[in-house]
Amino acid sequence: MYKLVTISDTIRVPPDRFEEPLKEVVHDVLRKTYEGLMDKDIGVVLAITEVKEIGVGRIIMGDGASYHDVVFEALVYKPEVNEVVLGEVVEIVEFGAFVRLGPVDGLVHVSQVMDDFVGYDKKKGVLYGKESKRSLKEGDKIRARIVTVSMKKGARAGKIGLTMRQPGLGKLEWIEEERKGGGSS
Repeated sequence: MYKLVTISDTIRVPPDRFEEPLKEVVHDVLRKTYEGLMDKDIGVVLAITEVKEIGVGRIIMGDGASYHDVVFEALVYKPEVNEVVLGEVVEIVEFGAFVRLGPVDGLVHVSQVMDDFVGYDKKKGVLYGKESKRSLKEGDKIRARIVTVSMKKGARAGKIGLTMRQPGLGKLEWIEEERKGGGSS
């Protein structure tokens, strides 16, 4: 889920940037520090949208930089367990499919692709149902549900587990077939 969050922090403004406008320097430091960062509480920071407050700078003995308390707004993406998401298959491997969910990728384990025995064709880069003859390949658009989220504070990557084994989930073509009443499970 995408959200705008307000964050407070203390940032360091290096002395070689004192002559630049403070708000621009603070925004630049925040971007370099936060954008792309993953936090289990707030999600993945996508962009610093606004610097709301900049406190008076403090200098610490032995460091020529100034330290400012700041309040800023950030656009974040936080995947939620049970959230239904749309994505695109970006890689097929023997154990499942990696799916791009906007700013992050999730994994649909081979056991969660469909209600069928799933095989893997390495040459074609395809997961396929032995009985249903359905296939999943790179570039396919899918609808899935998030079943697990593992994010570590300060990390640049996390793990998102997905399932496509429920009504209304799967490759968009499969969902359309089922809606029309002509699909197999």
